[in-house]
Amino acid sequence: MKLKVWFLATRPNFLLLPVVLAFLGTSLAWRDGAIHPGYALLAFLGLLLCHISVNVLNNYFDYRSGIDLETKKTPFSGGSGILPGGFLNPGRVLGFGLISFLLAVPIGVYFVITAGWLLLPLILGGAVCILLYTPFLTRLGWTEWAPGLGLGALPVLGFYFVQTSHYTLPAVIASVPSGILVHNLLLLNEFPDAAVDKKAGRKTLPIVMGKARASIVYSVLTSVVYLWIAGAVIAGLMPVFALIALLTLPLGIRAIRGAVKYREGINELVPAMRDNVLVILLTQVLLGAGYVLAAVL
Repeated sequence: MKLKVWFLATRPNFLLLPVVLAFLGTSLAWRDGAIHPGYALLAFLGLLLCHISVNVLNNYFDYRSGIDLETKKTPFSGGSGILPGGFLNPGRVLGFGLISFLLAVPIGVYFVITAGWLLLPLILGGAVCILLYTPFLTRLGWTEWAPGLGLGALPVLGFYFVQTSHYTLPAVIASVPSGILVHNLLLLNEFPDAAVDKKAGRKTLPIVMGKARASIVYSVLTSVVYLWIAGAVIAGLMPVFALIALLTLPLGIRAIRGAVKYREGINELVPAMRDNVLVILLTQVLLGAGYVLAAVL
């Protein structure tokens, strides 16, 4: 039972994201003829540890701030409920989060040595986003950029770099949708918690801009993802097979409609949050599949 509780503290429902990011970044490298399965697996372990770290630390800081004691839990927001339920000691949860991060550090150091020092800015940027996101960055206004960068675009580029030892403009272009999609994952999931987050001093977009404007930002950015992929293909910066990522457009439209109807209550918002998660995961999987097809055909 105790092991299960620790597992739930990692928020396992969010740990599909590092799998998807690893697949996309490795697919980019494969298309450029530089796939290295051993490096990909080691980098995935490091990314998984980082995701566990940020999820567990978020549990701790949300409990300490009182947020998790007041939020209404949904399948996609409201915390894990582990600490408010008294299932684990808060100090041990903090330690678990920090240890997970520290276990990822040697992996990062190894890749800086083997792949090149140009990986270091990505690692440092990711570390800032992980360690400072909940206790500091969420209080600055427009907080969603941090997970979008640190748990979206940078990991995709990192997987590409550790297998190729360089960056390319097409790889950077391919990482942008991941950054936007992860940004939007946080953005829409913040809607139900806005009132409680505001009391705790957070400044998320639904708080700073209001939910009406934040829903517009969400809608525009979701649209930009599809336009970005289509435009990159037209410009020759993505393979034509990348267009299969546009198959998630109907889900994206549904998520946008649900976000715009936020005033109608949680019954409208939860399906939109579900569709948003599907858009985030499936769009990146399909984009990676497009690069795989370009590599083998």
